[in-house]
Amino acid sequence: MNDLVTRVSEAVGIDAALAEKAIGMMLGFLQREAADGPVAKMIEAIPGASDLVAKYNGEGQGGGGLLGGLMSAIGGGGVMGLGQQLMSQGLGMGEITGLAKETIAVAREHAGSDVVDEVVASVPGLSQFV
Repeated sequence: MNDLVTRVSEAVGIDAALAEKAIGMMLGFLQREAADGPVAKMIEAIPGASDLVAKYNGEGQGGGGLLGGLMSAIGGGGVMGLGQQLMSQGLGMGEITGLAKETIAVAREHAGSDVVDEVVASVPGLSQFV
């Protein structure tokens, strides 16, 4: 199993399969929403991250039922939309915050703080969760 998945699963206290899917969804979100250059460097630097993005990038897109549809219709997706998608997978806010913090910590170790800071700064509202 991927070290990132194992580390997040253990740190957050969630099942490895759920951690894998949630990390893939989060990294896919960052790939779509963050500044192209820095996020590409970050994802490439984390062992196994590209595979997770490829596997789960489309998960949760356009989902979320009525609320998800309304959020998309008014342009309110973003970080809150991702949070809604992760909650629909059974994660609570504490687990989502833990997932984000641990994933970003791993990203810093592999890609460096400068690259990760650029990614975080390029996504409105993300800094309050990491």
